[in-house]
Amino acid sequence: MKDEVPNLRDFDQRLRDEASEPTLEVPTGEPTSKTQIIAIYGKGGIGKSFTLANLSHMMAEQGKRVLLIGCDPKSDTTSLLFGGKACPTIIETSGKKKLAGEEVQIGDVCFKRGGVFAMELGGPEVGRGCGGRGIIHGFELLEKLGFHDWDFDYVLLDFLGDVVCGGFGLPIARDMAQKVILVASNDLQSLYVANNVCSAVEYFRKLGGNVGVAGLVINKDDGSGEAAAFAKAVDIPVLAAIPQDDDLRKKSANYQIVGTSKSQWGGLFAALGDAVGIAPPVRPAPLDQDGLLALFDAKDTGGDYQLVPATDADMRGKYSKAKVSLEVVYDNV
Repeated sequence: MKDEVPNLRDFDQRLRDEASEPTLEVPTGEPTSKTQIIAIYGKGGIGKSFTLANLSHMMAEQGKRVLLIGCDPKSDTTSLLFGGKACPTIIETSGKKKLAGEEVQIGDVCFKRGGVFAMELGGPEVGRGCGGRGIIHGFELLEKLGFHDWDFDYVLLDFLGDVVCGGFGLPIARDMAQKVILVASNDLQSLYVANNVCSAVEYFRKLGGNVGVAGLVINKDDGSGEAAAFAKAVDIPVLAAIPQDDDLRKKSANYQIVGTSKSQWGGLFAALGDAVGIAPPVRPAPLDQDGLLALFDAKDTGGDYQLVPATDADMRGKYSKAKVSLEVVYDNV
């Protein structure tokens, strides 16, 4: 047991070092890359991977060279594209190669289907490191593989939106992407995440950054209208509304691609592909919490609740007792 203590201390210190790492300065020059690098953000489970797998497949059918990079530690972005098969992640593969004294090659981590090239960054196991730091490390490895020399029309980055640490904000904070696309549904939690991303974009634009929001994709749209109202309120366009449909749900669960001209849904994803390509990056106008709640009926969200301040007696509970006052009280003369 004595031998384990220093290792635990070293690990604890590494976590502290990662947390205290300073954020790089925001670039202020105009973007120069001809490749459109687009970061897609949304709440976990909202359908980013489904949207991206089918969007990338359709864009490739449209004759575009597309690279899809999964930046979610769950590493599920490419599984929809590859029929459910797990894709070796860059971080895991790099670790194994390093132990063997070898270098990572493109064929070890990048795979293709239907004209789409795809890879997963991966991330640490639970409790064994910072997911955001894993993202940063993954992009460092991509640079070593020659990322800046690759020839693609579009690079699509799938990011988890409801994690706020630095690594997941990399494309926005460091101008790695030209624009952001949000994926959300007609529910408060996914729109809360979308609004947070809008806030991050606006924050870094004020610092001189160039990244903007190209628009919102409404997934599992039930027609209730809250997501569309959100897009209007923050002044971004709706790029597509993917309906809440049992056929789509079943095909997604079975890892079937619907972003193809052979599918009844092909036209929807073809239109989304066109919209993604031409949509300009704009500065959003993020909402405050009350503005976000106002998109929904108060009876559904509890938005009509009024804050009731707690007292010292409330906090002390059964231990509460009146304190002897030292105040001097004078009788009226």
